[in-house]
Amino acid sequence: MEYLDFEMPIKELEDQLAKCFDIGKESDVDVTETCKKIEKKLEKAKKDIYKNLTPWQRVQLSRHPNRPYTLDYINAICGNTFMELHGDRSVKDDKAMIGGLGKIGDQSFMFIGQQKGYNTKTRQYRNFGMANPEGYRKALRLMRMAEKFGIPVVTLVDTPGAYPGLEAEERGQGEAIARNILEMTRLKTPVITIIIGEGASGGAVGIGVGDRVYMMENTWYTVISPESCSSILWRSWEFKEQAAEALKLTSDDLKKLKLIDGIIEEPVGGAHSDRNGAYEAVKNQILTAFEELKVLDKVELVGQRMEKYANMGVYKE
Repeated sequence: MEYLDFEMPIKELEDQLAKCFDIGKESDVDVTETCKKIEKKLEKAKKDIYKNLTPWQRVQLSRHPNRPYTLDYINAICGNTFMELHGDRSVKDDKAMIGGLGKIGDQSFMFIGQQKGYNTKTRQYRNFGMANPEGYRKALRLMRMAEKFGIPVVTLVDTPGAYPGLEAEERGQGEAIARNILEMTRLKTPVITIIIGEGASGGAVGIGVGDRVYMMENTWYTVISPESCSSILWRSWEFKEQAAEALKLTSDDLKKLKLIDGIIEEPVGGAHSDRNGAYEAVKNQILTAFEELKVLDKVELVGQRMEKYANMGVYKE
């Protein structure tokens, strides 16, 4: 188990609890009461820490190396019914963007999302979750396929941004993302979007235009990462915490700004501390959203989606 800086008090108490249990096993001393006291302290410490997280601490939690990724959620929710589909039918198959058909119960869904790696080798293979233009074109191809067969779309967002390389720009990175945004606004099938980790810039919005958009509790969603914002404004990454505060990137902030439709509560300690609990929460939210959307006809669905995004923001004439 890896711990972040602000989680060190929890680590100390968990170490104490483990030693207490060991002493009880290795000797005749009754340590039951002592262990119970430590457990109470541990429970209180977790509640105090995770209920008062700063925006930067939530950014750290969203990047926790043990946090579940897109394929983890899909495989847990769909089991062996998930069938991955590959390629944009133009350039190649982008490994940072995955998609395919899967079932929750008897209902089929088209799942699409960015996939990160678990170690150095798989992170390079997945390009650190940063998709190229062919990734966004693959996502659009799958969305159109879902629309053709009347299958709802679920997008799971977890990316530090679209890949900013020269080759990506040469192949039309900006156009691919813009095309996705345009086509998603008028897609004639329900679209449910969930931010499960990082939601940075156009890389996130390229698959993030949904009828219902939800954020998991310890995630972030904004135009730029705190580090990049800090480097632009202060010419240094040292002010990333101030940048995270100013960007209003947390789920609470975006809910207040009416940019998302809801927040999915995570288990105490984050999604990585209780993966099954996180999977169940996401699954339930998908099913709840689908029940709300399936009663709308295609004209109502597209009309409400366009109106939703047209009403975002504040302007003055």
